[in-house]
Amino acid sequence: IINFANGLLAEQIFQGIILASAVIGFAYGLIIEQFGWTVYIVLGGFAVSCLLTLPPWPMYRQNPLSWQPALPETTGETLQKPQENLKKKKHK
Repeated sequence: IINFANGLLAEQIFQGIILASAVIGFAYGLIIEQFGWTVYIVLGGFAVSCLLTLPPWPMYRQNPLSWQPALPETTGETLQKPQENLKKKKHK
């Protein structure tokens, strides 16, 4: 098994299943000339991909990412949020 980053592995699995179900659904719908089956197959692939990638399965938690520590918040008048600066301006 190739060792990918957690989010990258889930994203690749999700996109791969969606793409495979779209190709299979399109081909099957084209052969039997029923567009509805194409939609059903793609929706089924979407459901399977969601089931495999959305829950926090252990295979995605093997190599957790290390995050930087949060910066301490500074208090003072010099550092204001942009929204506060806009509210203080008065137009004449």
